[in-house]
Amino acid sequence: MYRKIYNLKLIKDAEEISEIAFGFMASKALFSALHAGIFTKLSEKPRYVADLAEEVGVPANRIQTLLTALTALGLVSSQGGLFENSPGAEAFLVEGAKYDFGNYLRLQIDRQMFPIMTGLEAVVTGETTTLPLIESYADWFSDPEEARLYSESQHAGSLGPGRSVARMLDLSEAKRLMDVGGGTGAFAIRLCEANPNLTATVLDFPNVVKLGEEYVQEAGLSHRISFIAGNALEDEWPDDQDVILMSYLFNGVPGEAIPDLTRRAFSSLRDGGHFLVHDFIVDDDRTGPPLAALWQLQHLAFTPAAKSLTPTWLTGLMEGVGFTRVQTHTLIPGMTRLMHGRKIKVT
Repeated sequence: MYRKIYNLKLIKDAEEISEIAFGFMASKALFSALHAGIFTKLSEKPRYVADLAEEVGVPANRIQTLLTALTALGLVSSQGGLFENSPGAEAFLVEGAKYDFGNYLRLQIDRQMFPIMTGLEAVVTGETTTLPLIESYADWFSDPEEARLYSESQHAGSLGPGRSVARMLDLSEAKRLMDVGGGTGAFAIRLCEANPNLTATVLDFPNVVKLGEEYVQEAGLSHRISFIAGNALEDEWPDDQDVILMSYLFNGVPGEAIPDLTRRAFSSLRDGGHFLVHDFIVDDDRTGPPLAALWQLQHLAFTPAAKSLTPTWLTGLMEGVGFTRVQTHTLIPGMTRLMHGRKIKVT
């Protein structure tokens, strides 16, 4: 009896390991469907394999195999051979949908991150003779096409979290926001939309800034959001800020740079100012969440000196330079957290 139970547990463990090991297949199924526009076409109306294959211009056997995989993953469903999106796919994977982040997945994750991840083995085994594949974000984004591809997808993936931060925090009295490493200004756009008295300055690399200025113009906020083309680790920041935001920055720089960035944030804020750190942050006991842990691991592929962040470590760092009232909020469930500290003098 015990042997049977033990064998069943081994089978279950093997199944779980297999799911993890072959997760890349599920990812590629999702990315391939996004590249082919499958979810957007199914959003228009449910379709049979033959009809969808004709619209996509791909042999029916390939579409059927792909749809079978998508069905097994729960991304689409089928009734009598008629395929339609799942509620989740309809909400998040259809081009133009309110919460669409398909471009983030198919462009940044598939086109850029997957190839970079091939270097992870060398990082964790110490085979540094072949590293780094990318020396730094500055080096990577010196290529205009790479900067555009990353930034366009990141913009789509940051508008939603930016909206969440605007709802979560009362910044109605703030007038000046500095978004350090703020990309194309997605967070700045959302925060300025929610706070009419707020203006923002976004600091990022030159090729990113060019694209950001276009997004800000489209949002009708060019008179309130400006850009500085530079490197957050090297260039000067404006002083007398009410809010300093660093989103997805700490995981993308060497761990030794984080204390200095935090000190600089404190110096650049006026009394009463807000310091916001949004990033992939794992639990203090390092048991998860899985997505946050995997994103931290992914960053090692191009920032081998990156630090795995926890709430307690960040709180201690922020309090150590003078921030008070440090709070931790969940932003993207299971993936990112928002650390919020204040620069308030103790009298």
